Amino acid sequence: MSQPEKIIELTRSVYEVANDKIRAIKEITGTTRILSLNALIEATRAGEAGRGFAVVANEVKRVSDGIIGITQSLEGELSSSIRDLMALGESLVRQLRGGRLVDLSLNMIEIIDRNLYERSCDVRWWATDSAVVDCLSNRTPESASYTSDRLGIILNSYTVYLDLWVADADGTVIASGRPGRYPNAIGSKVNHEQWFIDAMATGSGAEYSVADISVNHALGGASVATYGAAIREGGQESGQPIGALGIFFDWHPQADTVVKGLRLGAEEHDSTRALLLDQNFRVIASSDGKGVLTEVFPLKTNGAERGSYSDDHGHVVGFAVTPGYETYKGLGWYGVVIQRVEDIVK
Repeated sequence: MSQPEKIIELTRSVYEVANDKIRAIKEITGTTRILSLNALIEATRAGEAGRGFAVVANEVKRVSDGIIGITQSLEGELSSSIRDLMALGESLVRQLRGGRLVDLSLNMIEIIDRNLYERSCDVRWWATDSAVVDCLSNRTPESASYTSDRLGIILNSYTVYLDLWVADADGTVIASGRPGRYPNAIGSKVNHEQWFIDAMATGSGAEYSVADISVNHALGGASVATYGAAIREGGQESGQPIGALGIFFDWHPQADTVVKGLRLGAEEHDSTRALLLDQNFRVIASSDGKGVLTEVFPLKTNGAERGSYSDDHGHVVGFAVTPGYETYKGLGWYGVVIQRVEDIVK
């Protein structure tokens, strides 16, 4: 049992013990009243000889009636007080648990934000690399080959990426960091992909593009977070776009580490589901591995950036929207943690 719910369980236990004792007192006083009544009957039959005994029997009945009155008063007051205590305790526990789930949700989305902030920096920096710029300026097989080698060296140091692509202004990929692993990359067309369209439309080298989490078939069907930046004439921030660099963040293992890395108590693991949602509440990462890129989670934010609530199944849901990190404003994503409280309190 988790510690917050233990308060409620202890209160419920005290209530049950008190009720058991009250029932026992009622049974005893009931028996005592019957005995006193029988004693009065026998005393009446005995006439004068039973008069003294009748006085005692009446006194016993009076005491029993007094005990019954006290017991009924205690039962009423105790029930009312414990109901109020349990209601207060349940409210406090919901606030504690909800607040904790909000903190966990915020922590998840902050980790992702910091990670993706670095991706937005990488793509703008590498788009100015002399080899990348030369690849599009000279357009020779040698420069394309050299650029692929250069991108491969970068990938050896940045293991979070699946591949890096250089596409010309028409959207044809002419260089790739891993042509051996992904042979379908070079020569493919990306002119219809949003990351390329947005990158080519940027106003300066300080800007970048980003696409929703998606499956990239040229990269073996892997889920990727794609960032793009225009490659500009002379590698200058104000130069005209002559193509675009696309970098493909290996989404699944990185996101999986985040949603499965929550600090939970031993009793919480099997009753907790952690999610990352995109701006449309589509599941883009899930601690149980279910619904990724297919499920739309019915998150109820009521316009709040963070908060918690109990859903129709009695589960507690905590959420937090991306706060962004430094120059990275975030994509409107949410961290969400859901707990089946009834399993935790058993």
